Amino acid sequence: MKEQNPAAALLSAIHFAANKHRDQRRKDVDTSPYINHPIEVAEILARVGGVSDVITLQAAILHDTLEDTETTPAELDAAFGVEVRQVVEEVTDDRQLPKPERKQRQIERAPYLSERAKQVKIADKISNVRSVTETPPTHWTLERRLEYLDWTEKIINGLRGDNPMLEAYYNQILSTGRAKIKS
Repeated sequence: MKEQNPAAALLSAIHFAANKHRDQRRKDVDTSPYINHPIEVAEILARVGGVSDVITLQAAILHDTLEDTETTPAELDAAFGVEVRQVVEEVTDDRQLPKPERKQRQIERAPYLSERAKQVKIADKISNVRSVTETPPTHWTLERRLEYLDWTEKIINGLRGDNPMLEAYYNQILSTGRAKIKS
């Protein structure tokens, strides 16, 4: 991978992720384009968390490519380098495991993630909590939505300590989400 300026590196990650997620839609009521989510995760990192590290921002944009597309680790290595690939792998669930086990592993692994991966994971949960609050999947009950928020809090508790701004914003989004769902 040749050296790129930061803007070109970020745009390259957006282009790659947009291609990989091109036929995917979110489960929200609007069935929004999937690519909106990873872009939002990177935007939260930059705007709220003050993150300017290009590797972290690229990993945020690419964070679901291994899990939700046919992307391979070798592709990420070739296009973005080992460091980006490693962060993406850290935040990727093993889809071969049953969902309850995957969810439990996220809680258990959270404290052991790298600083970059922790920040990506917090921003991802912020985005997801906002979605579950504002535009949830139509088939999700209020109880399921609240359970989801509770689960994200368990993960976030293991991620704390690296970015107080992201953590405070998560707390705010979680509190707002619970109040909205319960009302």
